[in-house]
Amino acid sequence: MTDMSVPAAPASRHTGPEARLRLEKRYASERRFERYGMAALSFAIAALFLLLWTILSNGATAFFQTHIRLEVHFDPATIDPDGKRDPAAFRQANWAAVARAALQEKFPEVRGRLPLRQLDALLSDGAQIELLRMVSADPGLLGQRREVWLLTSSDVDMIQKGHSARDVPEASRRVNDAQLSWLDRLAAEGRLEKRFNTRFFTAADSRQPELVGVWGGVVGSFLTLGMTLLLAFPMGVAAAIYLEEYAPKNRFTDLIEVNINNLAAVPSIVYGLLGLAVFLQFFGMPRSAPIVGGVVLALMSLPIIIIASRAALRSVPPSIREAALGIGASKMQAIFHHILPLAMPGIMTGTIIALAHALGETAPLLMIGMVAFVVDIPAGPLSPSTVLPVQIFMWADNPERGFVEKTSAAIMTLLVFLLLMNAAAIWLRKKFERRW
Repeated sequence: MTDMSVPAAPASRHTGPEARLRLEKRYASERRFERYGMAALSFAIAALFLLLWTILSNGATAFFQTHIRLEVHFDPATIDPDGKRDPAAFRQANWAAVARAALQEKFPEVRGRLPLRQLDALLSDGAQIELLRMVSADPGLLGQRREVWLLTSSDVDMIQKGHSARDVPEASRRVNDAQLSWLDRLAAEGRLEKRFNTRFFTAADSRQPELVGVWGGVVGSFLTLGMTLLLAFPMGVAAAIYLEEYAPKNRFTDLIEVNINNLAAVPSIVYGLLGLAVFLQFFGMPRSAPIVGGVVLALMSLPIIIIASRAALRSVPPSIREAALGIGASKMQAIFHHILPLAMPGIMTGTIIALAHALGETAPLLMIGMVAFVVDIPAGPLSPSTVLPVQIFMWADNPERGFVEKTSAAIMTLLVFLLLMNAAAIWLRKKFERRW
């Protein structure tokens, strides 16, 4: 009989054992790649949390400052010997003597020049400023005795917060054993307390870490960013409209586009050198002023705004333009009445991101002199000032332990501003976004 069975088909290249082995290898490779990605993401998140934890652990205590409660005698013979109650005379009074008298009255057993100097070192120079403000606000305090919370020195503050060790040899501490015993006595009597540090949010720079504040840098940053926005936004949007809607496509405009893209990647310090050579030395603009910083940061932000604005203009559907032109609108009317309003959310988002990038810049502002020590709050764009990133740079260069705390707190303040600006960009995009 004839064998009518059908012979088995040869194993296919895609279904045989070798194919299954290759498929398993591909799946294994994909799983390895996924694990590599998860490991990289986990490492990045861990590094970010480590950075944030370091900043928070060092800077959280800066929002509270140690004070001593003392009974202060507002002696008229020391404060206002002429009895005129003139604010100018109050400013000339020997407030250090008033603060020292209150402290020495608490420790009458301390005698000798050196022990008295060590006792006086418990108080900060800011105690004098607090007493002056109290009497200036209420001259009726003259001749009275009041319980007043006075600011301690940075060394005392660091000891009380645990940032400086108490159990090391006396020679290794900035606070000696006698001062520690006085502090323990004050603490036992309830005269030591950590109070909210309002000065940090209302004062400017200082040589003493317990007196520094970020308000000067914050005001300088806002003035500088205001000048940046005033210059960069209209110029950037106008340049984007011209390049996207009016400029002919030729080699010249291609060269302009390439250079704009290249300028967005230029290191920021190059813009600082440009500002130093052109605006300060050639034009003679005021050094360390927000107007110069704003011009330099505007030049740095301009390419970013142009690129973001062009992308936003291109995202508007061509049908909007064609419909406007079809009903008789001129090209300018089509752009400014229809295309630009629809592209504005993307333009504003790109502008805010560019400003957030400019807010964190330090190198170009160092080159134009905004690293100067400024103790006053800037009154305008022509006043000497600094900005928050430069202030952080200056504080980080100081050796005192108190400046480490204040530097971290200033970084936290800067991060809050950056988060708010990025949140504003996201909100604007979500609120005004149009979908077609």
